[in-house]
Amino acid sequence: MATEVTVPVLGESITEATLGEWLKQPGDPVAVDEPIASLETDKVSVEVPSPVAGVMGQHAVAVGDTVQVGAMLATIDSGDGAAAAPAPAPAKAPEPAATATPAAPAKDESGAGYGDQPGAGTSDSPAALSPSVRRAVLEHGVDPGTVKGTGRDGRITKEDVTAAASSKPAPAAAPAPAPAAAPAASGRGEERVRMTRLRQTIAKRLKEAQNTAAMLTTFNDVDMTAVIEARAKYKDLFEKKHGVRLGFMGFFVKAATMALRDIPSVNASIDGDDIVYHDYADISVAVSSPGGLVVPVIRDADQMSVATIEKTIGDFGKRAKDGALKMDEMKGGTFTISNGGVFGSLMSTPIINPPQSAVLGLHRIEERPVVVNGQIVIRPMMYLALSYDHRLIDGREAVTFLVALKNAIEDPTRILIDL
Repeated sequence: MATEVTVPVLGESITEATLGEWLKQPGDPVAVDEPIASLETDKVSVEVPSPVAGVMGQHAVAVGDTVQVGAMLATIDSGDGAAAAPAPAPAKAPEPAATATPAAPAKDESGAGYGDQPGAGTSDSPAALSPSVRRAVLEHGVDPGTVKGTGRDGRITKEDVTAAASSKPAPAAAPAPAPAAAPAASGRGEERVRMTRLRQTIAKRLKEAQNTAAMLTTFNDVDMTAVIEARAKYKDLFEKKHGVRLGFMGFFVKAATMALRDIPSVNASIDGDDIVYHDYADISVAVSSPGGLVVPVIRDADQMSVATIEKTIGDFGKRAKDGALKMDEMKGGTFTISNGGVFGSLMSTPIINPPQSAVLGLHRIEERPVVVNGQIVIRPMMYLALSYDHRLIDGREAVTFLVALKNAIEDPTRILIDL
């Protein structure tokens, strides 16, 4: 008897998704709640768990297909998922007995898992790798076929890839294949790759913001000396007490919430002919994920300490890289902070994240000559950029917001005494 696996409810107003990858191939044993497929929605990737234990049946859709909520994805055939795994072992015994080719043992040694389709259900096939493992494979340049999986059913884990990369001193021989690729370099090759649903949504929303809002960007710069000194002085004690590193984002988020309280229009939004003011600050922080930029939300950031903010941001960053952010964590937000400085950006004009009315862009810190008390000194400086919707926010308010933020960062005591 087969059990149908359908597309689960993906979240409010989300009715469809794209099949990103199959984590299980036909014939693979499946445990209850074990992920069998990954779906890409407008905001995050969602893993689909198996409702029962058994053996993976036929796929009803292909990778890249768009599926509706409630549509059938695949079937799970009856059978004990745990008992199904040893099944291939007895199958190998008859093959050598029948003077079969040595291909069967070779397949066994490579860690091929289940079924008799070479590569189709192996733990090292690209379709069987989880998003975080595929990213690790790309980052370390490791051939998954050479990695022995230690995860469930022999699947490759991120730790397996990292271990394989660290124990791979032989890449000195890797330059050898480079000459082989040289002839192809003159071939002017092209590759056409379909945009992920997340990337399509990012493109649509950013273009919508440009077409709708009367966007303008104002700039200022901030002397980071005081924050750098405070961080250097207290970072060890901070990490020991709170279990998280003291970064710069905690200071900026806290300073931004104070400035938003003073300039409420920067924290507001337009809804039709109405202006919606918020007496809370839900700060969206832009973080990188394998599929693109995602923007999880720090709820009630104005009520948090710097330590709690740092913990929240650290958790968001880690789970974004693993593709584990939840849909609800991406909803809402009244103001966005985007830190392009971590990638080396000197200056930018960030785009508003609708329906928000403003976004703060942070940039890299670099030493520059500035005049202080009539003297030219070298200070670590950062450019700040505030893009805002001029339909709602006047230039005076935008500039006042940046000045308030600058004052708090240059004198962090203001954050402590709420000034």
